[in-house]
Amino acid sequence: MSSENKRSEDPGDEAPEQLALIRETVRRADVPRAKPRTWRGAALAKELPVARVLVNKGALHLDQYFDYAVPEELDAEARPGVRVRVRFGAGGRQVRGGRREGGGLIDGFLIERRAESDYQGALAALAYVVSPEPVLGPELLALARAVADRYAGSLADVIQLAVPPRNGKAESKPSPAPLPPPPAPSAGSWQRYAQGPAFLRALAEGGAPRAVWTALPGPHWPEEIARAMAATLASGRGALLVVPDGRAAARVDTALTALLGQGRHALLTADSGPEKRYREWLAVRRGSVRAVVGTRAAMFAPVADLGLVAVWDDGDASHSDDNAPFPHVREVLELRAAHSRCAFLLGGTSCTVEAAQLVESGWALPLRADREQLRTAAPLVRTVDDGELARDGAARAARLPSLAWQTVRDGLRRGPVLIQVPRRGYVPRLACERCREPARCRHCAGPLQAPDQRDLDCAWCGRPETAWHCPACGSGRLRARIVGARRTAEELGRAFPDVPVRTSGRDHILDAVPDMPALVVSTPGAEPVAEGGYAAALLLDGWAMVGRPDLRAGEEALRRWTAAAALVRGQPEGGTVVVVAEPTLRPVQALVRWDPVGHARRELADRAELGFPPVSRMASVAGTPEALAEFLAAAELPPQAETLGPVPVTAAAPGRPRRPGQAPPGESWERVLLRVPPGSGAALAHALKTAQAARLARGGGERVRIRVDPLDIG
Repeated sequence: MSSENKRSEDPGDEAPEQLALIRETVRRADVPRAKPRTWRGAALAKELPVARVLVNKGALHLDQYFDYAVPEELDAEARPGVRVRVRFGAGGRQVRGGRREGGGLIDGFLIERRAESDYQGALAALAYVVSPEPVLGPELLALARAVADRYAGSLADVIQLAVPPRNGKAESKPSPAPLPPPPAPSAGSWQRYAQGPAFLRALAEGGAPRAVWTALPGPHWPEEIARAMAATLASGRGALLVVPDGRAAARVDTALTALLGQGRHALLTADSGPEKRYREWLAVRRGSVRAVVGTRAAMFAPVADLGLVAVWDDGDASHSDDNAPFPHVREVLELRAAHSRCAFLLGGTSCTVEAAQLVESGWALPLRADREQLRTAAPLVRTVDDGELARDGAARAARLPSLAWQTVRDGLRRGPVLIQVPRRGYVPRLACERCREPARCRHCAGPLQAPDQRDLDCAWCGRPETAWHCPACGSGRLRARIVGARRTAEELGRAFPDVPVRTSGRDHILDAVPDMPALVVSTPGAEPVAEGGYAAALLLDGWAMVGRPDLRAGEEALRRWTAAAALVRGQPEGGTVVVVAEPTLRPVQALVRWDPVGHARRELADRAELGFPPVSRMASVAGTPEALAEFLAAAELPPQAETLGPVPVTAAAPGRPRRPGQAPPGESWERVLLRVPPGSGAALAHALKTAQAARLARGGGERVRIRVDPLDIG
């Protein structure tokens, strides 16, 4: 070991001299001290020295822009739309050399550069530019602001949903050069719809048609969407499609690749992984790709020169975000269609009440096939009521009446048979025992419930009901029935011991099954696609589907049934569907006639009469009783606002995941519903946002949870 590396025999003598030397060196340095943090002593940019920044703080009282000084060394990189890091929370007292210092580092986005600031005090400087990539453009910023205002949320929360996390490796790679527009596609299977070819022509010619499309059952819808997107690309514009899950996205991805080839579209799903997904997102933002297929987060995809926005199966709960401010894909794409003046396509094998309202209001036009085409594409639908199920001796074998038993046996000779059973957690609401009319409150028309077998009360306004009688038939008796889905699936397997049984559900979802005899037992929404279509399908325990304690129970049951029945071969090929439910129920009749549009229109008329969404606008406010009462007292609600409740909120079980709408484990929460007539939704959202912001600014009390247009209101 050399003498220079030997330790001093008395290190205490040398340490003070070394520390003093270090302090003196730092003191005499020419570079600004703590430069990456405060840029102390650094010169400012000569032009536009003020940066307006959106800080990554979701609190409503901080939903504004903050001004920062731009150091000269960051002048070239500090462009609008880039990610930056800034000091936040220093306070007005920590000022040195004309600059505010201190506070914690926080992420943000640079919105614009300005010559002067509206703030009269000292400004802190930008800490540094995270990346020179401008990821937040003016159009995306305007859309995010509109979404935040509509849902009473903060702009920062919406931007977190709209802009994916940065990946340096993906950002460092260049995107490919954009391809020229493809030729306009032929109409293909759009010929089955009376207005289908005209819709494609309008897209190819640069038009902006708006349509609610009721797709025919069968495997053609991915190809039809691909042709609509290709027609939009042919006009030199971009196209965006949002689907509920990765399986649907994969089907459209395959159809687009077959129609247009590789490199013309991006796939934005969570299954892609963070690096690949961010690389695809950057290709879209840079203009290399003008067509996007993705799941919920893709609704904010920054497609250049947007010509078409489309959503498939808008009734699926996956389209409603579980993160604040809880936007819905359908509403966001409606905003994009209005702001960008582009085409809009809402498609599905069923029809939601919101879709029917778009047609009734004239905002969109219907796009449907005639009855002759429908009879060719749809399977034969037959019903079995509960009475026949109880009387039939064959039901003892596997809870199957004779009709269902025969349908399964015949179907297995020709291919796979799908059996849909409600998943665990489908708890029916109360209804009249005689005519099955849902039991509703006399005051607000909310659903009646009997928690823990106690007396009746309303799930919306909480008022007790002591003398209920059915308004349709006069009966005073109620019924509720829960059927075990797991036991049904097990018994079906024992009833057909020589046939392979495949299951698809929450724990394991199958994408596809081969065209060979098999029983495919699936929960709603997890049905795999069968090669060549299913020979038959059984829709079991319909009462548990229709009788759920939810305003959308009938609509959701019909949507689940049509989605499963659409996977079955058409009636000319022998496809048969048997639904085990009361035949007189409205959703069952709509399924037999295959008329989801008529069902949605009747539901819309009923909701208009009772003042239900979407005719009215609603907001849910939940919190502890004290916090809820304080919030409602301070909120300046519109004069037309009607308060329903409060009612108790179910708490999450200890040790189990907390579902949306549940109270934290061990806490006692209540919920109120605020209802306003059409045209007052913006005023309601503004009032709720203002009250929440004032509450947070004062630092007073517990925060309440606000959700505008809640998906589930009971």
